[in-house]
Amino acid sequence: MANNDHDLRVVNSLIETTIDSVDGYREAAKETQNPTLRTLFERRASERQASVAALQAYVVSQGGKPEDDGTVLAKAHRVFVDLRSAMSKGDEAVVKEVERGEDHIKAKYEDALKDQDVTAGTRSLINEAYASVKQGHDQMRDLKHALHGTN
Repeated sequence: MANNDHDLRVVNSLIETTIDSVDGYREAAKETQNPTLRTLFERRASERQASVAALQAYVVSQGGKPEDDGTVLAKAHRVFVDLRSAMSKGDEAVVKEVERGEDHIKAKYEDALKDQDVTAGTRSLINEAYASVKQGHDQMRDLKHALHGTN
């Protein structure tokens, strides 16, 4: 197992960040007054939860113990979103905070993909999860721009 410790650390770090994303989307869904946004956020939370499950299954298959909680940083500082204060400013502010969280998770996955020390199998797994992350990021970016009236 020693030869895959690095891979397991990388994947577990992504699990934590992805759990933060799930939590952020769930919070956004609870806080928004817009039913369309609520449905969108709930769908993204479900997609991210599926990614968490796939990443956790991989860790188990490699003989590791998967993370099952988000990052301490997110809990302490609400890295993904600060929805309570954003809600006082409306759904546009919530979308802006969600998109900021998407920037964070996208960067974490891109860093993991650049890691030259992860094995090909782990890189493939990360790349599969990244496809969903990138899609979510781009969707939130486009939504933010649409709400701002910019492209």
